[in-house]
Amino acid sequence: MAAEDQTSQNNAAQDAAKTRRIKRGLLGVVSVAAVIGAVFGVQWWLHGRFVEETNDAYLRADQVTVSPKVSGYVKAVYVADNQAVVAGQPLLKIDAVNYEASLAAQAATIEARQADLETARRQIEQQQPAVTQAEAQLKGAQDAAAFAGREAERYRLLSEQGAETAQRYAQALNDRDQARAKLSAALASQEQARRQTATLSAQADQARAQLKSAQAQARSAQINVDDTVLRAAIAGRVGDRSVRLGQFVQPGGRLMSIVPVSQTYLVANFKETQIGRMRVGQHAKVKLDAFSSREIDAVIDSFAPGTGAQFALLPAENATGNFTKIVQRVPVRFRVLAPADLRERLLPGLSASISIDTSKAPGR
Repeated sequence: MAAEDQTSQNNAAQDAAKTRRIKRGLLGVVSVAAVIGAVFGVQWWLHGRFVEETNDAYLRADQVTVSPKVSGYVKAVYVADNQAVVAGQPLLKIDAVNYEASLAAQAATIEARQADLETARRQIEQQQPAVTQAEAQLKGAQDAAAFAGREAERYRLLSEQGAETAQRYAQALNDRDQARAKLSAALASQEQARRQTATLSAQADQARAQLKSAQAQARSAQINVDDTVLRAAIAGRVGDRSVRLGQFVQPGGRLMSIVPVSQTYLVANFKETQIGRMRVGQHAKVKLDAFSSREIDAVIDSFAPGTGAQFALLPAENATGNFTKIVQRVPVRFRVLAPADLRERLLPGLSASISIDTSKAPGR
């Protein structure tokens, strides 16, 4: 009996010790959890509550679509898919036979118009002596008419005094009338010479205008010839190349794109409730899904002038019918400060997650 009591007492002591150990363990766990919670709570209060995050973020680039300005068959393609190109580098050539023929025709037209203008100039030069001659003849006719008029008047006085015969006076009157007629003819000749000069000047102006028109058409033809060679507007890499040798292309058709891979940026769509403390120049941390183990720095570059819904093809009209409030998103553009080894691998369209500490001032 005593042995059983001793055994019971030992078991009770072991249970009590086990209970105390469990309590101490639970107390330790609670203490650690409380410390961890306090640390996280302080961290959230000092830092976490100011951090705004979103995974609605993608890399973008201002790519350029290559489209022809003239139609024709593709004669040569100078680049391959994904090839790096520099600004001004030829990409493809359209057959320019028809455009070169048009340019040659316009060049011939220019030569013809130049010849017409030179002919008009020479005719004006040839007409100038005729004008001078007509003016000289007019001056002589004016002098002769004045002299004949004075003679007629003198013979009239002499005839009235009986010093000259009536026949001589009649002859003087006839000479006066003939001189006046010659004066009228000289005036008409001078007027005709001047009008002919004006006509030739008008013809020269017309030839000059036709020459300018031909030169303008030649410049247009030259532009068409130049446009048969499509060049890269920016430096980048060739993407979405659909053009093939021998293909017939039309103005405005999409043939390929030039993507400036080294100038990619990031656009993150934050909720409107997240941007209240964001400022241009604040730093952010970016994680790309393609390189999830790397964290990349970024800087807020600008805010969109409206929400995404504002620029939708069919924007929401909340002034009619029932209304349900939906949190809008604002596109925010970031300048990505990528390291050198990743700069060429940041491709437009890659998904990303971004976080920004809005408690820090811009530039910090």
